[in-house]
Amino acid sequence: MTSPATASITLDHGQRWRAFWVCVSVAALTILDLSKVNVALPSIEEALGAASTELQIVVSGYVLLFGLALVPFGRLGDQRSRKTLFIIGLSLFTVTSIVCALAPTIEVLLVGRLLQGLAAGIQMPQVIGTIQQIFVGKERGRAFGLFGATIGIATAFGPTLGGLMIALGGAQDGWRWIFWINVPLCLAVLAGVIFLLPRTRKRSAGKVQLDPIGLLLFAVMIITLMWPFLFTTGSPDDDPRRWWTLVLFVVFAAAFVWWERRYAATGKAPLVPFSLFTIASFRNGTLIAATYFTAIPALFLLTTLFLQLGVGLEPVFAGMVSIGFALASAVSAWYGGNLVGRLGRPLVVWGLGVVLVTVIALAIVAYTVPEEVVAYAMAAVMLIAGVGAGFVVAPNQTLTLAEIPTRSGGLAGSVGQLGQRIGTAIGTAVALSLFYAAIYRDEDAGTHGIGVYHDAYLFGMVSVGIFVLIAFALGLADLASRKRQTR
Repeated sequence: MTSPATASITLDHGQRWRAFWVCVSVAALTILDLSKVNVALPSIEEALGAASTELQIVVSGYVLLFGLALVPFGRLGDQRSRKTLFIIGLSLFTVTSIVCALAPTIEVLLVGRLLQGLAAGIQMPQVIGTIQQIFVGKERGRAFGLFGATIGIATAFGPTLGGLMIALGGAQDGWRWIFWINVPLCLAVLAGVIFLLPRTRKRSAGKVQLDPIGLLLFAVMIITLMWPFLFTTGSPDDDPRRWWTLVLFVVFAAAFVWWERRYAATGKAPLVPFSLFTIASFRNGTLIAATYFTAIPALFLLTTLFLQLGVGLEPVFAGMVSIGFALASAVSAWYGGNLVGRLGRPLVVWGLGVVLVTVIALAIVAYTVPEEVVAYAMAAVMLIAGVGAGFVVAPNQTLTLAEIPTRSGGLAGSVGQLGQRIGTAIGTAVALSLFYAAIYRDEDAGTHGIGVYHDAYLFGMVSVGIFVLIAFALGLADLASRKRQTR
């Protein structure tokens, strides 16, 4: 896992934290675009005449290209200049945001979103890699605590910002403002990268090793895994033959593992060193994060759709329901980053337990609380969920990378991010398909009104609850494993 092409540069305290704040600005901008577009789906459908499959690709297509780019650019960042990759990614993100904002048709919007996902995948690995490289010990815990707080705020404030842009721009073209707002934000962050981000690497002898055959097999493997979920909408017209691509996924996954082991045996650096997964803390933490992020973005999306379509709230007010989550998760993530060194995995398990209870509570609230006050009740539950969420993301990130060498931080962080992005795409697709399947079923049966959306929300939240439960079980299993090792 040694990177032959770079060597670390020692930074003083001020330089480390200046680099950190530039990095988290990039992360916030990237994650913000995952959540703020969700609230615009009904507006995009109306303005461009988009079908449900196309709306699904607006969300999942971004995640697909995001995931495809993570590992190769994480590897490249470990071997070359992360600052250069930041600049490339942010520049592409700016251009593609303009393409999306100006899109005259749904097809142009889809192309823009796919390329925007690629840009996100270029820049995001450099964030984790830089933080892992420049911080150690308790300071790393504090850094990941602040990083988790930032991610929580960006994820939860996304729907609010998206709704505000729609309110300002109007129902027909307000969704375009969601992409226009990226332009000044990107330029500001890009200026920070160019002028404020210190050099963390110096060039040394060595060639870039990217394992081209492994890269090709990896790309096909990810595409065949995510392809059927891109076209899962819950409509009776969904083509069942799309699931056959999962057979191809198994074939290409086996081929990828075989090739990577063979490539490593020749003494070369594989695209994904499987030795990473022999480290229990990394393996278990990655699985927990992947299943957790399969649930949480879907939770935000389902709640926003229920409040917009079922209750009739304007997008900006539907998005505001998650503000409490954002603020609570920011505070608890900061405390979690400081406590994880002392409490360890139990902190994550308690956080997952709180989130699991609130998922059940949200479903009950949607069914039982009157329409006039249901948004306020959901906001209160979201506030409690945010407390638990802050104790999950930042502490789990710290525990996951605790035993990873700093020279491999970008690659290891990319593998973890890949799991999260795949989880997000699959979780969103599953939740949306269950949501719309319930709507189609009830409407065919002659049911109308908010009762249709009660059922739809419940069906979608069942999938969210299952994924959080799996993450909770994984946390308990890791905790038991750590206790056995201690004894």
